[in-house]
Amino acid sequence: MTPRFARRSCGFTFVELVISIVVIGIAVTGVLLVYTTTVASSADPMIRQQALAVAQAYLDEAVSKSYDDPDGADGEVARTDFDDVDDYDALDNVAASLPDGSSAGLDAYIVTVDVTNAVLNGVNMKRVEVEVRGPAGIRVTLASHRAQY
Repeated sequence: MTPRFARRSCGFTFVELVISIVVIGIAVTGVLLVYTTTVASSADPMIRQQALAVAQAYLDEAVSKSYDDPDGADGEVARTDFDDVDDYDALDNVAASLPDGSSAGLDAYIVTVDVTNAVLNGVNMKRVEVEVRGPAGIRVTLASHRAQY
């Protein structure tokens, strides 16, 4: 004969239930912390890439200009009139824009261009350094040299 109330395993005890809830709570907290950190910084790569593109565009534009002023009138004021590398030295803490002067949503990026004379292996050069500061403290600096052929 079997006893009327036989002991069988029919589920969890209260202690096991509380322990499993605590373990699951800790795991979910860890996952949410990683998720929050990832979401909070998900725009940083895009901002950095945009700042890099702005810096590259300004650097390419400056280096593509003549080494010496071709018209003899130095110190052009408008970027559309820049005709030599030295003209870009005037850009100091200006909002980024396209070469035609339109901002195209680049107002959040601040550009500084520094042009200095350099001599490398006996060749006269101008070192062009472009620094772009963007949102969230992003800072990108690119440099190149323009030789006098």
